Amino acid sequence: MTAIAQADGPKLRFGRGRWIDGWNPENTAQWEGAGKKIARRNLAWSMFAEFLGFAMLAVWGMIVPRLPDAGFAYNADERFWLIAMPGLFGALMRFAYTFTVPRFGGRNWTITSALLLMIPASGLAWAVTNPDTPFWLMLLIATTAGLGAGNFTSSMVNISFFYPERQKGAALGLNASGGNLGTAWVQFTIPVVIITAAGLSLDRAGLMFIPLCIIAALGAYLFMDNLSEAQSDSKALLLATADKNTWIISWLYIGTFGSFIGYANSFATLMRSEFPEVTGNYVFMGALVGALIRPVGGWMSDKFGGRACRCWPFSSCASDAAGSFWS
Repeated sequence: MTAIAQADGPKLRFGRGRWIDGWNPENTAQWEGAGKKIARRNLAWSMFAEFLGFAMLAVWGMIVPRLPDAGFAYNADERFWLIAMPGLFGALMRFAYTFTVPRFGGRNWTITSALLLMIPASGLAWAVTNPDTPFWLMLLIATTAGLGAGNFTSSMVNISFFYPERQKGAALGLNASGGNLGTAWVQFTIPVVIITAAGLSLDRAGLMFIPLCIIAALGAYLFMDNLSEAQSDSKALLLATADKNTWIISWLYIGTFGSFIGYANSFATLMRSEFPEVTGNYVFMGALVGALIRPVGGWMSDKFGGRACRCWPFSSCASDAAGSFWS
C-alpha cells in the first residue's frame, strides 16, 4: 500500500484494487490537496454510468409506441405495462443497490452495474425482432430495464462519500443531472437510430447500449476508486424509518423524481395514442430541462436549505395545475 502525505493533513493510503484508506473530505488540507481531484474524477465516470442507467430505464418508453409498426399486436393496456414495469422493478433495485457500495466498493460496483445493463439491452435487441414474442416474455425483458434505476442509487451513494457536507448538494445535483440527461438522450436518439434505409430496426435501440456499457465499465476500472471509509450504518437506517420526516420526504419524492420518470417514460406512448397527428420528435425536451435544472436545485439546497427548495417547486407546480384546471 502506497501512502501519500498531504500538507497539514492525514495521509491517503492507496492499495491494490484502487482502494483508498484515510479518506476524509471534511479535512480542508486533504480536500484541497489530492482529495478534490480524486472526487471529481470519480464523479465524472459515475455520471457516465448513471447516464446509461437512466437511458436504459427510459428506453421502453420510446420503443413501445413503435411496436405496432413492427407487427406487435399488444393492446393499449399491455403496452403501458411494458412502460410501467421497469419503474416498478427499478424501485426495488434502488433499495437493493443502496447497500452495494459499502459492501463491494464504489469502483467495483460501478463496473458491475454497468455490465449488468447489457442484460436488458441484449434482451431488448432480441425480443423486438420477432412479432410473435409472447407478451409475458416481453414484459419480463422490459422489467430488467429497471436495473438502470439501481445505477442511480449506487452512484448517488458512492459520490456522497467523496464530497464534504458543504458541497454534497451541488455534487449530487450534478451527478443526478448527468444521469437524467440519459433520459433526454435516449428519447432524442432512438427515433434516429431505429429508422434505417431498410425500414424499422427496433433491435438497434438495444444494441447501441452494448459498446457504451463496455466503455463505462472500462472507465470505472481504470479511473475510479473504492473508499474504505464508505460504510453503511444499518442502525441509522432503522432509526430513519422511525422518523416521520423520512416518510414525508419519501412522499414528496414521488411528486418530484416519480413525476419526472413517470411522465417522461409515458409521454411518447400517450402522444402516439391520443394525438397521432402530432409529431413526437420533441418529447425529449421535458427530460432535458429537468436534467439541466437539477444542479441548480442542488446548489440552492446548499445555499438556502432543503426545506425552502422543496416548497418553491411544489408551489409552482400547484399554481400551474390550478391554472390548467380553470383554463
